[in-house]
Amino acid sequence: MTAPEPSEQAKKAIVFPGMGPSSFAEVGRFLTLDPFARKRLAEADEALGYSVFDQLRDSEDDYSEATQIAFLVNSMASADRAEEEHGLVPDLCVGPSFGQKAAAAYVGSLPFPEVVRLTAELARCEHAYFEEEYQDAVTHTFVRTPQEKLTEILDELGGRGEWFDYSGYLDDGFFMVSLREKELDGFKQSISKAGGYSMYTMVPAVHAPAFAELRRRAAEEILPRYEILDPKLPVVTDQDGSLVTTADALRTMLLDTFDLPIHWPKVVDALKAAGVSTMYITGPDNLFHRLDRTKSNFEVVTVGPGKRQRPPRKR
Repeated sequence: MTAPEPSEQAKKAIVFPGMGPSSFAEVGRFLTLDPFARKRLAEADEALGYSVFDQLRDSEDDYSEATQIAFLVNSMASADRAEEEHGLVPDLCVGPSFGQKAAAAYVGSLPFPEVVRLTAELARCEHAYFEEEYQDAVTHTFVRTPQEKLTEILDELGGRGEWFDYSGYLDDGFFMVSLREKELDGFKQSISKAGGYSMYTMVPAVHAPAFAELRRRAAEEILPRYEILDPKLPVVTDQDGSLVTTADALRTMLLDTFDLPIHWPKVVDALKAAGVSTMYITGPDNLFHRLDRTKSNFEVVTVGPGKRQRPPRKR
């Protein structure tokens, strides 16, 4: 994987967002009313042999298998709409966190039905792993916390022999940290005292170096069943901003998501260096289009559930 080459010509990037908490009402409405989503949903149902909508309706887990499939469906449907209604022809693709799966389908490294099956298998693998290991691990997301203050908080946590890992660097003062659930309340209080603001907590935890065994299981038990092809469109990794142009590099990126943190500032730097000026965020996104680093560097177009069609947001 190499860094993108600078370019003087203005370019466009398509970004498939990572998952966040969502309601069945919003997701289900989009799945049933949006024509692009209905088409993708039918493909997903055929690939899996069951009704994703019915499973989603009965799910009480924000990150269940059906919820993940529905998010993938809505992300791909949003990309279809961006191409159809906005005439989008992107130069680069990004898929932070869960968005990697939609990115893999979009760039042709795997057919969409195969990505659907892969997503379902990985969801089951993750569920089994966290039933056996790190049962009490969570990932907490918070903002407005200076790095030096966070370092002090984490040093105190580590000084007591407690486990933690960085899971994401999203913006200045904006982080994701994984830790034991029993430490969460105290951690949130420390963040508040440091002037920070807690946003949400993910269960199970994600993107932590401690989860190397989960990566191994995915690498040895699941990915070998899928033939990954070279991407037709370069993909910028969400871990370090390097450029993926081969099947092997894309496979590595899919595995890196298990035990390496997201680093959005490096993604932004890579896109800027490549000459990207407009970013299309396609899917149910409540985070990446709102980040200061995103808004200050790109014209941003959001296409997805709950998003009105609108011209790019000027820098």
